[in-house]
This record gives sequence, C-alpha cells and structure tokens, in this order.
Amino acid sequence: MAAARQARSHENVANTINYVQCDGLAVMKMVKHCHEESMSNMEVAQGALLGLVVDQVLEITNCFPFSNNEDNMDEDDYQVTMMRRLRRVNVDYFHVGWYQSADVGNFLSLPMLESQYHYQTSIEESVVVIYDTQKSARGFLTLKAYRLTPQAIQMYKEDNFTPEALRALKISYENLFTEVPIVIRNSPLTNIMMMELTELVPEEDGTHFLDLGTASVLENHLRCLMDRVDELNQEATKFNKHLQQVNRQDQERHRVLTKHAQENAARIAKGEPPLPEEDINKMFRPITVPSRLNPMIVSGQINTYAQHISQFCSQSLAKLYMTQALQGAKESKQN
Repeated sequence: MAAARQARSHENVANTINYVQCDGLAVMKMVKHCHEESMSNMEVAQGALLGLVVDQVLEITNCFPFSNNEDNMDEDDYQVTMMRRLRRVNVDYFHVGWYQSADVGNFLSLPMLESQYHYQTSIEESVVVIYDTQKSARGFLTLKAYRLTPQAIQMYKEDNFTPEALRALKISYENLFTEVPIVIRNSPLTNIMMMELTELVPEEDGTHFLDLGTASVLENHLRCLMDRVDELNQEATKFNKHLQQVNRQDQERHRVLTKHAQENAARIAKGEPPLPEEDINKMFRPITVPSRLNPMIVSGQINTYAQHISQFCSQSLAKLYMTQALQGAKESKQN
C-alpha cells in the first residue's frame, strides 16, 4: 500500500508540473558557473536549484554551486548554510532540484541517474537542469530539464538490473527520463534593457546567416558517437560471453544429470538406494548475470548523439552548399 501511494504521488507530481519557469538571474548564474568550471579544470559543474511550485509551474528563482573538494566543509552542511543565509535575505530557499553541465550533449551517466533518484525520492517535484557548455559556446543555447520516470524510480528501488527485471518493468533508455519544457523569464525592466542593447550593438548584415559553427559541433558529436558505439560493442561482447558460459553450464549439467539418472537406475536394479541430487546442484552454482544498466545508459547516449546529429546535419549541409555556390560565383566573377 505504501509503495502504491508513493507511486501515485510521483505520478501526481509529474502531472501537475506542466513546465519549468527559470528566472534570467538563475540562468546567468548557471551559465557562469558551468563555463568557469569547463575552462579552469574541465570538471562537471553542479549546483542546487531554489524555488517553489506555483499553479502547476516549477519556478526556479535562484541557484548556487556545490562546494568544491578543496573546501573542508561537509557538502550537506554547506547546502544547509547557504539556504539558511538566503532565507535571511528574503530569497527563495526551497530546494527544488539541481543542475549540471554537459559536454556535447553527454549528460546521461550512472552518477547522474543515482543523484536524480535520491533527489526525486526525497523532493518529489525536483528536476535536473542540463546546460551544454560546448554547444552554447557555438551559439546554440542548450538548457533542458529532466525528471525520472516512475519505471526508472521503481528500477532503482528494486536494485535489480538483470534483463528479466528490466523486461518486467518495460524500461529502456527511451523512458529513463521525461523532458519537462523550460521557459526563461525576465522582468519587464530587463526586457526593455535587452531591447535597447540589441539596438546599440551593430550586427553585420548577412554574415551570421552563413555561420558554419555547426560543423565543429557535428564533428565532436560524430567522434563521441564512435566512442559510445565501441563501448556498447564491448558490453555486448561481455553479455555474449555470459550467455556462452550459461549455455556450457547447462550442457554440462544436462550431461551430469543424464549420467546420474543412469547410475540411479542401475543402483535401483541392484536393490541399492539412489544417489541424492543435492551434490549435483552444489556443483553448478548460478552464474552472476552482468548488470544491464550501463549498456542501457550507453544506448541512451548513442540515441542522444544521433538526435543531435540529425538536428545539425541538415543545417550544416545547407550552409555548406550555399557557401560553395557563393564561392563559385565569386571565383567566376574574378576570372
């Protein structure tokens, strides 16, 4: 009953949150922290999101980064201290999730899944916001919010990642996460200032339409896709070896059982008691099934890279063909 109530609670929270509304101040803080971490030590930037749920909307009004390993303060004490100080200055201090930086769309990982599971089981409305530093640096702002699905939460509760358990839950990389729409909100004064800055900043006519910045992003995606495919191939080879070991054990077990049955039949014919089968069962212990969680995560990464490549490929090819045509026309005029 308790598990059913908790499952219904998670479903209700997922249904009541229509979208995530993030203030511009919180977005700028996340962007600044993620870029600083990527430029200084190339580590993943992480931080806490603060806000509240209002009328089926999760409002993120502030955030702060997690403490570095160099700090002597405990992580939990640091977060409690930060939220207490924000409360003193009349700032929203309710913990509603966390954020993390990503490199070329590569955000799906085992630590990320575990962290979101702990957040979502303790704070039902929590989300994880992913900011892609590499794509944003090329001019493509990538800010997405995700939540674990009820199947993924149940999978972690059971702590069973065998193929049979995953098949029973009907879970795969496609339904590990559900994406929540995210909207960036600014105050009217901020919008007025941005409009004035847009008019003051000169823009070169026509040059930004043929920007080939997608080419390097596409190349990085293809390289990462090749690495993930190799890793998935290694996982498949490992699982195939496991299946071969199980098959050999079944064949050997069948051979021993057949021999044991013949010996028992001969003993019964002689009037002797049959031999017990307990010794045979001890000889063939079940082989540990390798976890299928990591292959599922790698498959999700491959799916993410494939979607990004599909998104950028048509745009890059169109720009390349247009640039080729313009370059040919320019050379023909010069000749």
